[in-house]
Amino acid sequence: MPIRSRFAELQDEITEWRHDFHRHPELLFDVHRTAGVVEEKLREFGCDEVVTGIGKTGVVGLIHGKTKGSGKVVGLRADMDALPILEETGLDYASTVPGKMHACGHDGHTAMLLGAAKYLAETRNFDGTVAVIFQPAEEGGGGGREMVNDGMIEQFGINEVYGMHNWPGQPAGTFAIRPGQFFAATDIFDVVITGVGAHAAKPEEGVDTTVVAAHTVLALQSIVSRNLDPTKELVLSVTSFETSSKAYNVIPERVEIKGTVRSMDPDVHDMVEKRFHEVVNGTAATFGAKAEINYTRNYPTMVNSEVETGHAVEAAKKVAGDCAEAAITMGGEDFAFILNACPGAYILVGNGDTANVHQPNYNFNDEVIPAGCSWWVEMAESRLPLG
Repeated sequence: MPIRSRFAELQDEITEWRHDFHRHPELLFDVHRTAGVVEEKLREFGCDEVVTGIGKTGVVGLIHGKTKGSGKVVGLRADMDALPILEETGLDYASTVPGKMHACGHDGHTAMLLGAAKYLAETRNFDGTVAVIFQPAEEGGGGGREMVNDGMIEQFGINEVYGMHNWPGQPAGTFAIRPGQFFAATDIFDVVITGVGAHAAKPEEGVDTTVVAAHTVLALQSIVSRNLDPTKELVLSVTSFETSSKAYNVIPERVEIKGTVRSMDPDVHDMVEKRFHEVVNGTAATFGAKAEINYTRNYPTMVNSEVETGHAVEAAKKVAGDCAEAAITMGGEDFAFILNACPGAYILVGNGDTANVHQPNYNFNDEVIPAGCSWWVEMAESRLPLG
C-alpha cells in the first residue's frame, strides 16, 4: 500500500503530539520539554535503548528488528527546535510562549518520526537496527554538528542516515530530492564601522559612518555581480543596519551592519570570504574610517550521497508513486554536518499551498503526516530487509 493503513489509524494521535509541540515551542538547545516528551514516548513504545544528552539535548532511540544478522544501523533524523517569531496564525493550538513559534515545521518532523518509531517498534519487520535521532538547535545553533562531535555516528554504529523537511508550495504528501549539492553553505557576518561623530550641520568635522556603511553595503553587492562566475550560486544579503545614534542632528560615531552569505561551491566559499574583507576594509579606508569584521562560517553545503539518494527516491516512489527532482536551494540545513560524517540523503515532503517557512502565519500541514511517516518506515525496512 502507498500509505500504510496503520498511519491512517494513528493520524489523530500523531496530530495531537504535533499540536502539543506547537503549543510549547523551544529554541536552539533549550528543548528540554520537547526532548523529555520524545524520551517518554520512545520508552513507552518499547525502544530497546533510549539515550539522552547527545549534542547537549538530543535524543536517540534504538529499535532492533526481528533479526540483526545484517549488523547494519540506519539513522532517521528529525529536528525539534522552534524560531524566535511571534505567531500570527490564530490557531486554537497556537504557541503559548510569546515570541516563539514552530515556524519551520519541526513540530511536524518530530511528530512524524515519533509515529514512525511507534510503528517500527510494534512491527520490527527489518533485519538490523533503526536509530531514530531527535536533534536540537537546527535553527542556527549547529545541533547536528554537536551530535556528531559527541560521537553519535560511532557510538551507535550508524551506516547511513536520512532526513526530511516539509516544503510549502509543493503538493502535499509528494516528495522531491536531488543528489549532490542541495542546500547552501551559510555564513554570517557582523561589521562595525567606526568614524568620528559630529553635528549634522557640520559633517566636515567628522567621518560620517552612515555614508561609509551605505557605500559598504553597495560595494559588497559587487562581489556577486563582478567577482563571481555567473553560472555559480551566491547570495550576499545585508539584513541589518544600525547606527549608534537615533537623533536627527547627529552624525553617529559607529554603524553596525549584519547579514548572511550563501554559497554552494567550496572555491566560491573561499573567494567570497576573502573579497568580503577586502571590500569592507578598503571602503572604510577610502573614507578614513575603520572596520571591525566578524565573519563566521556557519553551516557547510549539504550534499546528498548519490547512492543513498537513489534509495530515498525508491522509498518515495513506493509511498507516493513518484519523486520529483528538487531544485538547489540557498537555504541552509545543519543536517549537512551529519551527512559529512555519514552517507545519507535529505528529502522534501510537500506541505501544500501554505505560508512559507519562517513566516508568522506558517503552519505545518497535518495531512502530510501519513506520507511522512510511511516514508520513514519504508526507508528503514527497504534498507534493512528481512532475509
